[in-house]
Amino acid sequence: MNRKVLKIDDLSPDSIKITVNWEDMVVGSSAFIPCINTEKAHQQIKNVEKQKKWTVKMQVRVEDAKLGVRLWRTT
Repeated sequence: MNRKVLKIDDLSPDSIKITVNWEDMVVGSSAFIPCINTEKAHQQIKNVEKQKKWTVKMQVRVEDAKLGVRLWRTT
């Protein structure tokens, strides 16, 4: 099995690598992170928020029958 190394801003709330294109996240944009462990996703997103010196709003949601976290970049 070939496992890739997680970058510092990759997410893995359920031990599955999720890559978000943070460079394309402008103020007002959003992304949905499908996951079961929403608390861990929330913490990982908070770490990225702190690293990038952004402000984000997060909400646990069900979208297209998938549980996850929707995040919006606010600053």
